[in-house]
Amino acid sequence: MFDSAAALSGPYEIYLYVLMDSASSRNASVQDNTKAPLSSTFRQTEGGRTGPYKASAFDLTPCSDLPSLDAVGDVSRASEILNAYLVRVGANGTCLFDPNFQGLCNPPLSAATEYRFKYVLVNMSTGLVQDQTLWSDPIRTNRLTPYLAIDTWPGRRSGGMIVITSILGSLPFFLLLGFVGAIVLSLVDMGGSDGETTHDSQITQEAVPKSPGTSEPSYTSVNRGPALDRAEVFASKLQD
Repeated sequence: MFDSAAALSGPYEIYLYVLMDSASSRNASVQDNTKAPLSSTFRQTEGGRTGPYKASAFDLTPCSDLPSLDAVGDVSRASEILNAYLVRVGANGTCLFDPNFQGLCNPPLSAATEYRFKYVLVNMSTGLVQDQTLWSDPIRTNRLTPYLAIDTWPGRRSGGMIVITSILGSLPFFLLLGFVGAIVLSLVDMGGSDGETTHDSQITQEAVPKSPGTSEPSYTSVNRGPALDRAEVFASKLQD
């Protein structure tokens, strides 16, 4: 982060300064004539409009003492590990309105505004600036969306979601159509089997005269069709 290659001994702190981007922001100084770091606040600089303000300060921790990033997957330690590596600008939303607040006020930044940032290495034994980074490139904050303007309608979908929803919505119709078709075909098959009838053809022969001595001629009936459970013989008497 810093260009100094000299070994550091003694206590050191890192100050983070914030400045609203402007034509002269690249040359803005964060130290006075004695190389002492500026102690200007958010309120004194109108949120960085009139000059840089000190937003955060933290101890210079040796890399060997930092927690391992391999353990960031542990949910119970994730916040601790991220706080050791990250500095949140604008993390305190109440310090401006709290008259009893003590310490550095780090309120939220303005929306849709470009800011520059600088880290300063301060030797706490002498209270002087040991080293510092260049001002960062402008970083623009997002514009906040009013709560009432947020579209919370659950029907809002992307194009891909609309296609998937249409397919899933039409699938039950086709399943129902296939089910009804299967029922109709089943009923048609049952009606065809019930409508099949067996026609028995009966041929009645003429009376065959019996031998002399018999007075009643007989008629025989021949059934051409499926075998009957029992033989049926039809006889009739001729009237004199």
